[in-house]
Amino acid sequence: MGCASSIHISDRVVYQSGKESDDSQQTNTTPAPGLLIKPNAIKNTFTQVQFGPMRLYEDHLEVLLVFAKEDSQNNGFCWACEKANFRCNVARTPEAALECFQEKHHDLVIIDHRHSRYFDAESLCRYVTLLYQPDREEASVMPLINAGFNRRYVENANMMACYNELLQLEHGEVLAQFKLRACNAIFTALEQSQEAIEITNEDQVIQYVNPAYESIMGYQQGELIGKEIIEVPKSEKNKPDLLETINSCIRKGKEWQGIYYAKKKNGDILFTSYVSIKYSGDERVQAESQTDIQSSKHKDRRKGSLDVRSTTSRGSDGSSQRRHSSMARIHSMTIEAPITKVINIINAAQESSPMPVAEALDRVLEILRTTELYSPQLGTKEEDPHTNDLVGGLMTDGLRRLSGNEYIFATKQPHLPSHLAMPLSLNDIPPHVAQTMENEDSWDFDIFNLETACLKRPLTYLGLKIFSRFGVCEFLSCPEATLRSWLQGIEANYHSTNSYHNSSHAADVLHATAYFLCKERVKQSLEQIDEVASLIAATVHDVDHPGRTNSFLCNAGSELAILYNDTAVLESHHAALAFQITTRDDKCNIFKNMERNEYRTLRQAIIDMVLATEMTKHFEHVNKFVNNINKPLAALEENGESVKGILTSPDNRILVKRMLIKCADISNPCRPLELCIEWAGRISEEYFAQTDEEKRQSLPVVMPVFDRNTCSIPKSQISFIDYFITDMFDAWDAFADLPNLMQHLDNNFKYWKGLDERKLHSLRPPPE
Repeated sequence: MGCASSIHISDRVVYQSGKESDDSQQTNTTPAPGLLIKPNAIKNTFTQVQFGPMRLYEDHLEVLLVFAKEDSQNNGFCWACEKANFRCNVARTPEAALECFQEKHHDLVIIDHRHSRYFDAESLCRYVTLLYQPDREEASVMPLINAGFNRRYVENANMMACYNELLQLEHGEVLAQFKLRACNAIFTALEQSQEAIEITNEDQVIQYVNPAYESIMGYQQGELIGKEIIEVPKSEKNKPDLLETINSCIRKGKEWQGIYYAKKKNGDILFTSYVSIKYSGDERVQAESQTDIQSSKHKDRRKGSLDVRSTTSRGSDGSSQRRHSSMARIHSMTIEAPITKVINIINAAQESSPMPVAEALDRVLEILRTTELYSPQLGTKEEDPHTNDLVGGLMTDGLRRLSGNEYIFATKQPHLPSHLAMPLSLNDIPPHVAQTMENEDSWDFDIFNLETACLKRPLTYLGLKIFSRFGVCEFLSCPEATLRSWLQGIEANYHSTNSYHNSSHAADVLHATAYFLCKERVKQSLEQIDEVASLIAATVHDVDHPGRTNSFLCNAGSELAILYNDTAVLESHHAALAFQITTRDDKCNIFKNMERNEYRTLRQAIIDMVLATEMTKHFEHVNKFVNNINKPLAALEENGESVKGILTSPDNRILVKRMLIKCADISNPCRPLELCIEWAGRISEEYFAQTDEEKRQSLPVVMPVFDRNTCSIPKSQISFIDYFITDMFDAWDAFADLPNLMQHLDNNFKYWKGLDERKLHSLRPPPE
């Protein structure tokens, strides 16, 4: 690689303070001719040197000392090399130095320039660096620079002075040259890339275009280098302020992605996916992925994502070339997991595939490298604060905040009531309460009428009726009185002070679960133990919910967050507490008479369903359901084949139960409009209360848009429906056939859209 382009000359003396060890020599501070030091081409690498996204690795540096005789300065550098753990060779003659250098090509060469009678140091420099020596300039450092040496060390035999000098060289010139070599590798890749790439500085002056850019755009490098972007013809389809928008984003250190219309030299218009980033030196790298609009061959880019293609050698015969992707092979493991089996199959397929197929498989492997396989990219929705806050608040566990604000929660024993005025059996339910439950098997059932009739304790009444309809007591071999006590104990541990996460929400989810269990396709999939597990999971899925999100509890340092390691905190607590309440007292232990293995199966199913209500894995559950059940079912039905195998497989039964409780848990947007509006007001109030408390306790505000003074409830509902509800219920409807729910969802979405278009922030329009 040669010498670094940045030349540094040092005439300073390094002083060592304090007493030296016995083997150190006295410091000579006389500004006499010193030693010449040259960082040479780097063949060794540095351990974990981060250079942009590249990681470079080190071996020990090789140092060549050219000293005519052994003296204190020679010994000083030898000691310093040993202390720095560098490999050191010593040569006494120019011939020996050249022979040693040709064999090892050392990283640093230090030549004794104090005694010219032994050998000509500058001549030796020329031979080592193969540089031309111009006319000699007396009393100047220029001959040394021209000979390839960029540092002059004033004689100082102190070991620590030599050691410091070596360290400065290692972390200065040597490391800089090593990074320059990495830059050469990067530019080689850019030269071979099939994507058109141009690089400009912060003043929009073009500094580089790669061959693909020349080929696609029709320009030669000489026509572009040194010109400002505005001097190169662009399409009038671009917005006038597009470049300023990009620059504004870059100045903030952010990446800009978007659509850009470029104009070829011949005048044709290109539709371009455009990426602009900031890197060291305040320059921009702009990568353009071009497709000709006029021929309408551009690919669909969902949510504005960039189509990234694999790099191939220009001019090679792709049909016969074999791809050997080292990136993919890092996934090989001795003990194979399903994902590694998939990757190994793809690797094997690449070996015998033509180039286009191999490149496509490379992109597949790149996607499989991520651990967030089911987390979608927001794309254009990133600019929507309502969506961002909902996603951030519901799909993350938050960051632990080390502060004195401790949110103490759930330290008391669960509440087990003993004297609530509840019915002994279904026959004892008061008539006005029974009347509100007459249509509990209908989707349009009004849970709020029941809530009012039974004084905010609807779970026990509705639970008794639904559990009776599904024969739960018979399956569990428990008396109805035990079931009643259990329902009372569970309901007593829901917080009636919560505006949303109270026993009315649990009763509503139980109702939705029972409704889904009656759908024909669901009944074909599940056995009775699955139905019982679903009803119990729905009943307990939010027990003892504090009215705060997981992120809040983690940020506040709650005891539950510590107990469950900031992972699925609430869901883990709901499941654990439900079984504590159940097994602590025989009077409400509905599992007491079950056979052990059947109980363990039931318990595992309940826990799995409760944990499935955690939103961090929302997209994983939905995508697995679609890919493992919906798509295979559609293919079998199209061919007239039996679907029983897919419906009844153990793995798919688990997916159905997870999807069932997830849809039941957040089915509010699919309820009749009045019920939907009421639930929207309740969840908004709970989020408002959380934001208020976060501000009082100086905690991170998880969902800033839920400020009761500024929040637009219609916008929040639109974001929730658009991001979480639509895809999930489309999949669930395709499986369970729920046209009435989808009609309600459509009506409710239009209602919220109408309010938002009128710039209204409230639940309802103002009275006429």
